[in-house]
Amino acid sequence: MTIDNEILQTITQMSEPLKQELLHYAKYLISSHSTNISKENLPPQKRRSGILKGTFVLPLPDDFDEPLDDFKEYME
Repeated sequence: MTIDNEILQTITQMSEPLKQELLHYAKYLISSHSTNISKENLPPQKRRSGILKGTFVLPLPDDFDEPLDDFKEYME
């Protein structure tokens, strides 16, 4: 018995609501499998050095280690 025949034989024994649920699940499997295949075929992206250059301000301000105003109630 082939897998297709076995699947059809099993489906014929199911109730209509169960068939509907199986249909939704089968469509989900097909869509998730196709997206997984497309992601696997993509070449890995190359890393670029220096992309964050200039985003951090050094030296740090003198009050860097001071508690934030937002946490005053918590710290008391």
